[in-house]
Amino acid sequence: MRKLPSFFALRAFEAAARLNSFTLAGRELHLTPSAISHQVRALEEYFGKPLFGRRNRRIDLTPDGTRLLSGLTGAFDAIEAICAELGPSPRRNSLVVHCAPSFAAKWLGPRLPDFMRRHPEISLQLLSGAGPIDLTRRDELDIAIIYGSVTASAGTIIEPLGDEDVTALCRPDLAAADPSHLTLIESSVSPVRWSDWFQLNGLALPAQQARPSFDRGALAISAACQGLGVALESRRFALDELARGELVELGQGRLKAIRRPMHFLCYRDGHKSAGPIAAFRNWLLECVTKA
Repeated sequence: MRKLPSFFALRAFEAAARLNSFTLAGRELHLTPSAISHQVRALEEYFGKPLFGRRNRRIDLTPDGTRLLSGLTGAFDAIEAICAELGPSPRRNSLVVHCAPSFAAKWLGPRLPDFMRRHPEISLQLLSGAGPIDLTRRDELDIAIIYGSVTASAGTIIEPLGDEDVTALCRPDLAAADPSHLTLIESSVSPVRWSDWFQLNGLALPAQQARPSFDRGALAISAACQGLGVALESRRFALDELARGELVELGQGRLKAIRRPMHFLCYRDGHKSAGPIAAFRNWLLECVTKA
């Protein structure tokens, strides 16, 4: 019987030591930073010696920690290599796309049948989530469509998916109302704030009042349709509601929209010409140009 400490503790330590961060290790392993810290402390209790020095929210490997990391790196590399060798070969025409939730539901989803008709040979998997995505740490993803803003990183190409009109949207019966008298629906993840819109239109932002808040643009759009108030959202999220007359722009054409890129296409450098990635990129940019 092998005498080893917990594999989960070893894995948590290796990730934290390699990334020099409990937070980043937690993201990689889908655990909280406190869970990583707990696993590392359990490992330190097993060995009876510290593996990290902790100072002012910084962590630094001790000499014993450095020695352990050196041994684990080779061991985990060997485990990863044999698992890759024995595992199923990836399908040449598979494509995994991670997309911001509201963009996936309100804009991309309705257009995907067209992509699938054009490229029946590509097996597409669509994942959705609002958290930050780093393709350099997510090998299972081919493409990411990110909302709001994205930080450039080495080895990643970022392309904005055109400018969007972020405008005040409400039910037709509220279209002529004074903005300062309406309930302002907040989109908590949007980088465009109501203060930006009021300033652009030369209006005074109303005194702070209770405002309903949603963490998805699609939910803010739905709330506006139900008459909860006025939503400051991209027209891309409300194309169907605008076409059906369920929503209109506040001010009946007298008020300005904020125009800026809101979604970004990300993929790894050197993959621009890779079959499924190139096909999806070119199709997506074509759709954006036509919209």
